[in-house]
Amino acid sequence: MDHATVLKNLDFTQDELTGGTLTVTSPVDGAEVAQVAELPVADMAGVIAKSQEAFKAWRTVPAPRRGELVRLLGEELRASKDALGALVTLEAGKITSEGLGEVQEMIDICDFAVGQSRQLYGLTIASERPGHKMTETWHPMGPVGVISAFNFPVAVWSWNAALALICGDPVIWKPSEKTPLTAMACQKIFDRAVARFGDDAPEGLSQLVIGGADLGAALVDSKDVPIISATGSTRMGSIVGPKVAARWGRSILELGGNNAMIVAPSADLDMAVRGIVFSAVGTAGQRCTTLRRLIVHKSIKTELVEKLKAAYASLPIGDPREDSTLIGPLVDQGALDAMQSALASAKAEGGVVFGGAAVTEGVPGGAYVAPALVEMPGQTETVKTETFVPIMYVMEYDTLDEAIELQNDVPQGLSSCIFTLNVREAETFISASGSDCGIANVNIGPSGAEIGGAFGGEKETGGGRESGSDAWKGYMRRQTSTVNYSAALPLAQGVSFDI
Repeated sequence: MDHATVLKNLDFTQDELTGGTLTVTSPVDGAEVAQVAELPVADMAGVIAKSQEAFKAWRTVPAPRRGELVRLLGEELRASKDALGALVTLEAGKITSEGLGEVQEMIDICDFAVGQSRQLYGLTIASERPGHKMTETWHPMGPVGVISAFNFPVAVWSWNAALALICGDPVIWKPSEKTPLTAMACQKIFDRAVARFGDDAPEGLSQLVIGGADLGAALVDSKDVPIISATGSTRMGSIVGPKVAARWGRSILELGGNNAMIVAPSADLDMAVRGIVFSAVGTAGQRCTTLRRLIVHKSIKTELVEKLKAAYASLPIGDPREDSTLIGPLVDQGALDAMQSALASAKAEGGVVFGGAAVTEGVPGGAYVAPALVEMPGQTETVKTETFVPIMYVMEYDTLDEAIELQNDVPQGLSSCIFTLNVREAETFISASGSDCGIANVNIGPSGAEIGGAFGGEKETGGGRESGSDAWKGYMRRQTSTVNYSAALPLAQGVSFDI
C-alpha cells in the first residue's frame, strides 16, 4: 500500500499533511511523507488550562460511565485496526504483523480498562475506636502528561490513556517528533469515540501537542500536570524524574532495558533459538524489551551459537510491508551509525562479530541492517550500555549463581528470562535471589509482554508500571477517611485529652 493510500484511509486532509515545520520521513524508504504543524510552546499554558477544566468535569462522571468512553474507543480501534497498523508500519518501520499487533495492544488495554472502571476498589478498615469506621478510597488526580517514544508510537499512549480516563484524569500527549502522524490518527479515532459518547465528555479530555522537547519540558515543569508518564532513554528519565519530583509531582518512567536470557544445560535448544531470534531481532532490535545479552552455559555455547548463526543468516530483511519480511528498517541513519559504533567498541574489547553490516540491496531505501551476534569475553562496558539496535552479546557461564550475577550486573532492570527444564533453576531465577528485573520469564523470551501484567522495570529503567494489574493506582490519589457515628470522641492509641 503506498503512502498516500495509508494516509487517506485514516482521513488525513491535505492541510494536515502540508505546510508545517516538522518533516515526517518514513523509515521504510526514506521518503518524505508529510510536513505537519508544530504547536508553539507559548500555547502550552492554554492546553494545560483546558485540561484542568476538563478534569473538573470528568472527575465527577461515575467511573463506569467513564469506562463506556473507553469501550467505544476500543470499538473505534477495532474498526481502524488495519488502517492504523499500516500507518505504524509506514511511520515506525515495523513489519505488518507487528504494526497490527501494536494496535491489538490498544484494543486489549481498552477491554482491560472497561472492566477496571467497575473495580476501582478501596478498603474498609477495622477501627480500634468504638463507633468509628475507617475507609480507604481512590480519587482522580488530575491531568496526565504522556511523553512517548517512536518505537511504540501508539500503544504506550493507550496504556496510559485508557487507565487515566477511567480513573477520571484527562490526558495531554506529546508523541515523538519521529512519529506524529500515528498520534494524529489516534486523536481522530478518539474524537469519533467521544462523538458517540455524548456530552458527558468535556472538551480537552484528550489533547495532542506536536513539536520538540520544549513541549515536553512544559509538561514536566507544570504543577498543573500532576502526573507525567514518560517513555524513552535513561538519559531522558534522569532529567524528567528529578524535575517532576522537585515540584512534588508523580512520574511513571519507562526507560532503558538491557535485557538478558540465561540458557541452561537442560534447555530445549530449538525452542530457545526461536525465543532468542524473535526477542533479539524483532522490531529490528528497537524494543525496550529486546534481548541484548545472551548468557549461555559453557557446555552448550558452541552448539547454540552455531544454531543462531544459521538462523541469523536466513532472516529475510527488507520492506516491512512485504509478508515475507521479518526484519524491517532502523528508524533512521543515526541508529545505524550508533550500531556501527557499538560494534567497533565491542571489537576493541575482544568481541567477535557475526553480521551487523548495512543492507543496501533488495531494500526500498532507508537504514537497513543485518542483526549482529557478538561473542564477548565478558560483560564489558559496551555490553552494559544499551544500544537501541539489533546487537546481541553472547557470554558464557559455569554456575547458575554466576549467570544470575551477570544478568543483574547492569544499570538497567526491565526484562529477563531463563530457558531451563530444571524446576530448581526456574524457581531460583524468579525468586528474591534471582533476577532483579521488573519482568522475569521462564522458557519464553524477554520481549512480548501481555496486557494484564503491570509493565515496567527497576533501577535505571525507572520503576514505573503501566498497563495491567494495579497500575491504575498510579493515576489516582489515595484517601483514608474515618467516620465517627457514636456520641463519644475516643482517641486512638488510648490517648487521654479531656477538657
